[in-house]
Amino acid sequence: MANDSRLTTLLIHGGAGNITPAIMNKEQEADYSAALKESLDAGYAILHKGGSALDAVVMAISVMEDNPLFNAGRGSVFTKKGLNEMDAALMDGSNLAAGAVAGVRNIKNPIVLAKEVMLHSGHVFLSGSGAGEFALSQGIEMAPDEYFFNESRYDQWLEIRHTNYTQLDHKADNLKGHVLPNPGEKFGTVGAVACDQYGNIAAGTSTGGMTNKRFGRIGDSPVIGAGTYANNATCAISCTGHGEPFLRAVVAHDISCLMEYKGLSLQDACNTVIKDKLVKIGGEGGLIAVDALGNYTFCINSAGMYRGMRNSEGKEVVAFYGLD
Repeated sequence: MANDSRLTTLLIHGGAGNITPAIMNKEQEADYSAALKESLDAGYAILHKGGSALDAVVMAISVMEDNPLFNAGRGSVFTKKGLNEMDAALMDGSNLAAGAVAGVRNIKNPIVLAKEVMLHSGHVFLSGSGAGEFALSQGIEMAPDEYFFNESRYDQWLEIRHTNYTQLDHKADNLKGHVLPNPGEKFGTVGAVACDQYGNIAAGTSTGGMTNKRFGRIGDSPVIGAGTYANNATCAISCTGHGEPFLRAVVAHDISCLMEYKGLSLQDACNTVIKDKLVKIGGEGGLIAVDALGNYTFCINSAGMYRGMRNSEGKEVVAFYGLD
């Protein structure tokens, strides 16, 4: 049964970091606004028709994976070897079911593969060639290397491929030079969280990782409890930022624990982790969050985050800079 006091809510993000008006022109603002709105339209249409939070999250993320503006799916950055290796995770708050993949190649929509892992693999987390083998066995849509080629991403990689630097879409001075800021272009991990009319919540995150990453590096995005988490009793979270501190802080699950064990509100729990605990270990980025009543928050400790929200009260947000 639906609850009249519950709000059907969808939130999305396209990355957080040093996102300021200084690095965006009007054309770029229009492009990102259209991309975020397209994702909201597709995901919220499922919720509006009575569909599940899980399916809405997968749809919203798939749309962003198909858009080369974002560092996920088609727009994924290049590794040290000049390849596109993608990570994704999905979690269902109604039963704590989860699926995740890391280091996958030639998968058109890694979030769809994460859902397949959740539902049909008997496992939670698959990686590399094994995840690719599972994708083929399940008939997941593949795409050739050419589909993932993006000239601006490629040029970004060419600048640093002969170094041991990696590059994020935001500044990370605390890493003593191992991560280069990228002030001219903004490439963002994508994610979505949703609450459906039945009070079920879900979270998903998808990313191409870091430019010039080596050794099969995996960030927080596909790690359940770090970059992605959902539990009907507390919240659904999708994170974006520099993955290593988010992994060390187990950000998404920590927020859930603060709500469950200390009784903090969604907003207070997010603020505690993102604006205090994460900052103390040099973590920069943000997250989107929703609870089972449809309450939501955006939370960042960086200059901005590509983000959007729509709910059954008729409210809609599409924004980039700061927090409203």
